Amino acid sequence: MMISSWRKRRAAKRAGKEQQRNENGDMELTIPRDFRCPISLDLMNDPVTLSSGITYDRESIEKWIEAGNSTCPLTNQVLTSLEPIPNHVTRRKIQDWCVENRSHGIERIPTPRVPISSVDASEIILKIDVARRKQDGERCRALVAKLKSLAKESERNKRCIANNGAGRALSEAFAAFSVAASSSFDDNIAVLEETLSALITMFPLDGEAKGYLGSAPAMHCLIWFLSSGDLSRQRNSVLALKELVSSMEEQRKTPNLFSDIKIEAAIEALFKLIKTPI
Repeated sequence: MMISSWRKRRAAKRAGKEQQRNENGDMELTIPRDFRCPISLDLMNDPVTLSSGITYDRESIEKWIEAGNSTCPLTNQVLTSLEPIPNHVTRRKIQDWCVENRSHGIERIPTPRVPISSVDASEIILKIDVARRKQDGERCRALVAKLKSLAKESERNKRCIANNGAGRALSEAFAAFSVAASSSFDDNIAVLEETLSALITMFPLDGEAKGYLGSAPAMHCLIWFLSSGDLSRQRNSVLALKELVSSMEEQRKTPNLFSDIKIEAAIEALFKLIKTPI
């Protein structure tokens, strides 16, 4: 039904284009068929190919897949993989065509950044887990910074990273290095700051991630950040506490979430923060 509707829209769009050309009587620049996305019928900015062998513009086909479809829109073939592959050959041909037709007002499409794949995201998250277990703060900080940078590149990257368990991994790392910080805070402050900064981009968190973030060592670290006077630490800590407070209803079902936390200390730190002009 959806494919039939899409084909009707495509036919209507083509018919309208022909009618306009005939009425105006002017020669109109025609975009080569292979350069058009079969879904939007527009010039592809980021051509990607599915397992069916059909090439689409990334934005259009990802919307199709995110809508819950697992077939190729054009062939209705069931896809063996939902990860589109960049079609560099077609993209370079489109760029060359754009350059050749600059006189017609065509701008060259930029070379897109390849978004992170589920495999790449899972690999980085696994490495963060390994660094956490080894208590390698510097290695963990570098990996978290890389993950945060990739997440900031696009909403698509952020969703991919979050869907592969980044919230859990970052919360667990924050809790683990908070424990270590109780004896050597100066050695772990860099990784804790970086991890918290990345963690807030993964909100909302699931129950497992909130469990780690709501642990006593992690909460003590958040309270210390609130009292530290550093605006970035304070902001991130407030956002983290807000995320935890949002799960107070869940606390009734999982009472251990805040069992060992000194709530009074958190309230006192927040009170001081409110009283202190920024």
